[in-house]
Amino acid sequence: MNSIKVIIPRRLKGERLDSAISGLLPNISRSKISLQIKSGKARINDKNFKSNDKVVGDEIVSLVIDKKKNNNWTAEKIPLDIVFEDEDIIVINKPWGMVTHPGAGNWTGTLANALLDYDDNLSKLDRAGIVHRLDKNTSGLMVVAKNSKSQKNLVEQLQQHLVKREYSAIVYGQMISGGKVDEPIGRHPRDRVKQAVLRSGKDAITHYRVVNRYDNHTHVKAILETGRTHQIRVHLSHIGHPLIGDPTYGGRLRFPKKAKQDLKDALKTFERQALHSKKLTLKHPENGNSMTWKIELPDDMKQLLEVLSRMNSI
Repeated sequence: MNSIKVIIPRRLKGERLDSAISGLLPNISRSKISLQIKSGKARINDKNFKSNDKVVGDEIVSLVIDKKKNNNWTAEKIPLDIVFEDEDIIVINKPWGMVTHPGAGNWTGTLANALLDYDDNLSKLDRAGIVHRLDKNTSGLMVVAKNSKSQKNLVEQLQQHLVKREYSAIVYGQMISGGKVDEPIGRHPRDRVKQAVLRSGKDAITHYRVVNRYDNHTHVKAILETGRTHQIRVHLSHIGHPLIGDPTYGGRLRFPKKAKQDLKDALKTFERQALHSKKLTLKHPENGNSMTWKIELPDDMKQLLEVLSRMNSI
């Protein structure tokens, strides 16, 4: 544990206390500070206070910050496809089949294990600097923080929906046009591994655009406005266009009527959900400049689209 004391200057009079403290401690996220306030680990004159209480000026705030360590995460020499790196961030093209961070049943071979070997300084950060995740069988761009200041900044950008994430997906059915799915998502009431559209869920918004239509399938661009677990997979399935290769939300493998053998083989051998994080835009956590990265589709999705185009493009 780490004890910190900070004096709030009078110039911040009238601001929310959690906001003022967060601004004075740039290496600690506002959400973490709010948790410390709620748990009584942040006090003013040895008394509890609320996050939305207002600053008077000259308050002496004492905080006790728990320093998380990834002691049970092992560094492993696993190749990384690094798209960009500087002193503050790493942008990675994650392959499908790789879990983002260790958890039940996947304690090794994850992106976090690889990152800890690549840069042992990441062991000092929560989740080895990882600020968002991709599902195991989703490929594509992710950003990782290299220091606590950058991690706090990136988390706040994600919370404020300032990070733009664009995905490519290949779905069942022929979409006529693009649109928006604005449906709350929460944990499935009966199957705890799955997510579902629920009235009691958290707000979730996905925008989608048609890239190319085929007789029985569609290549879609999906843009996240929020970032709920399995969001694109749940939302597109909800509107009747589940992702090809998605065993959780796609149901059984389906073939179009009179499908040619090449198409059947391509669908049968596609090994994961057809989803790829293709484009990432954010503000650099140090200088505030807008930065964008874009990568090509992986070979398996390219090959599937080639078969769809050859078999039944319209």
